[in-house]
Amino acid sequence: MERFCDNGSREQLRETLEYLYDKYNRPEFVEADPISVPHAFARLEDKEIAGFLAATIAWGNRKAIVRSAKRMMDYLDNEPYDFVCNASPAELARLQTYVHRTFNGGDLTDFVLALRGVCRRWGSVGEMFQSLYEESGDMAQVLSAVRREFFAADHNPHCEKHFSSIDKGAACKRLNMYLRWFVRNDGRGVDFGAWRRIPMSALYLPLDVHSGNMGRALGLLTRKQSDWKATVEITAALRTFDAEDPVRYDFSLFGAGIDGYLKQ
Repeated sequence: MERFCDNGSREQLRETLEYLYDKYNRPEFVEADPISVPHAFARLEDKEIAGFLAATIAWGNRKAIVRSAKRMMDYLDNEPYDFVCNASPAELARLQTYVHRTFNGGDLTDFVLALRGVCRRWGSVGEMFQSLYEESGDMAQVLSAVRREFFAADHNPHCEKHFSSIDKGAACKRLNMYLRWFVRNDGRGVDFGAWRRIPMSALYLPLDVHSGNMGRALGLLTRKQSDWKATVEITAALRTFDAEDPVRYDFSLFGAGIDGYLKQ
């Protein structure tokens, strides 16, 4: 931490965050990231479904995540919204052979059917998130409500472990990452900025091992566990640097973490 924040210099920390933001929050970083999966589609509804499913399996090696997510899109005939809304029982049965680590074909089927229910009730995934935010104005409440909405349909309980529960104190990294993709808009060609009814200021950092380690090294996070309390803490720290767009530093912390910036 001292190499970045000598003499407790807040301005030096700000400069470090901005340097990392300029280095990592750019289109060149997208190709190897799960956000590349929704970027492959033109229609917003396809982006939303592809992004949700890609974010769902976003743990572990990024190359493997991207590869598995693209294979998942093949299973959905590369028309994710249409498949979610209209796939026949025979087409759904084909999903059973899909597997990514502990996320199996049964889980994918349940997620597709859950998304179908969401789209029938709300019209789209984006409409659900935005409407629920407008009801409460509190993203933590949204994360709780979205999970309840998602699992309203019949499903195998096995799939529930792949949807983080804020009510159980989870950091909700993948959900917060998904929200970042669709809410943020800084004109840099990374995030989509499509859900304009949710302000960027409402977002929370997608906290994972890499961003957590960087956050602790930079003095932005003191909590050792990477849970919801840690997510709140590091996001609050980042809001002091940019209250309107605190999550702009997500790629900064994550990218520097996976590149071993602390070891340089």
